[in-house]
Amino acid sequence: MENDSRQGILRKRHWVFDLDGTLTVAIHDFVHIRNVLGVPHGSDILGHLEGLPEAEGMRARALLQSIEEELAGRTEPADGALELLRLLHERGTRIGVLTRNTRENALTTLSRIGLIPFIGEGDVLGRDDARAKPDPDGIHKLACRWGVPPAALVMVGDYAFDLQTGRAAGAGTIHVDPARAFRWPELTDIAVASLAELAVALRQASVSSSWSAI
Repeated sequence: MENDSRQGILRKRHWVFDLDGTLTVAIHDFVHIRNVLGVPHGSDILGHLEGLPEAEGMRARALLQSIEEELAGRTEPADGALELLRLLHERGTRIGVLTRNTRENALTTLSRIGLIPFIGEGDVLGRDDARAKPDPDGIHKLACRWGVPPAALVMVGDYAFDLQTGRAAGAGTIHVDPARAFRWPELTDIAVASLAELAVALRQASVSSSWSAI
């Protein structure tokens, strides 16, 4: 039964990816970013900035934007990202990106790492387009845009916020963790160490589906 559930998720035709640390190699030093912005250790950065007085919050968000722009300029694709998105695209899958970064930075990053051809520009949602993860707002907006229920989607990410977002929307969840620690099993339907491993699983699911149809 567990294998059937896994196969069902891999065969879904509407996939949503986190950006930083999922489609890209993780380069964000969140301890440093918190220190620069004056965010308490362990606190949610975006949540803290939202709670600041207006003028102070605007300055902090502008500083965060400059930090993220610099990071976007030197990011690299995660292992298997190009292979996986090409594979999904070839089978007619709708692909979206849901990030706590800005949409502008997301598009810059996706262009830099060569993934723009597989993702519709309107299918990239940043923190100004939907309530930030772990709120499922972004999943609901993409599902509405694609004309399918949220349960038809798969959410792929490297952190708890991504998995919580998928769970809250009723979507399938895939956790990508190169360390194989897989810290949130209760939020995870499928766990892989890389997008390359996920691409292999996707190919296997496609072969299995083809055999089942014979």
